Amino acid sequence: MFASLDIAASGLTAQRLRLDVIANNLANAETTRTAAGGPYVRQLVIFAPREVPPFSHFLSAAAASQVPGYGVRVVGIVLDQSPPRRVYQPGHPDADAAGYVAYPNVDVVREMVDMISASRAYEANAAAFNAAKGMALKALELGRR
Repeated sequence: MFASLDIAASGLTAQRLRLDVIANNLANAETTRTAAGGPYVRQLVIFAPREVPPFSHFLSAAAASQVPGYGVRVVGIVLDQSPPRRVYQPGHPDADAAGYVAYPNVDVVREMVDMISASRAYEANAAAFNAAKGMALKALELGRR
């Protein structure tokens, strides 16, 4: 019963981090100079299935017969390796000798699509969490009768 709550919660956490990274990408879409030098580089979140069973697995003797499915985890945040966007702006302070400015490799349209996708996934996980919680409450209510 608690496994479904744990799986949905892992999805909520992962999608929240994905939304944070997307928001950071959008905020830096025009940043041409960072502390590391050069333009901002787009970040991506990498997901993987969780390999460690939830704590409820250890509490339930019947859990051994269940199909494994433990949710999702964030493996890491990686930098997008695509090249920066070059725009001819000879008067810009960050222009090179040829007059080109290197802008971040952030495509605002792609980021907005990713944001909508992450938002929908977050909503789906929230709905699954609430459905599982509702079923657990109904089961407890039936047990009281």
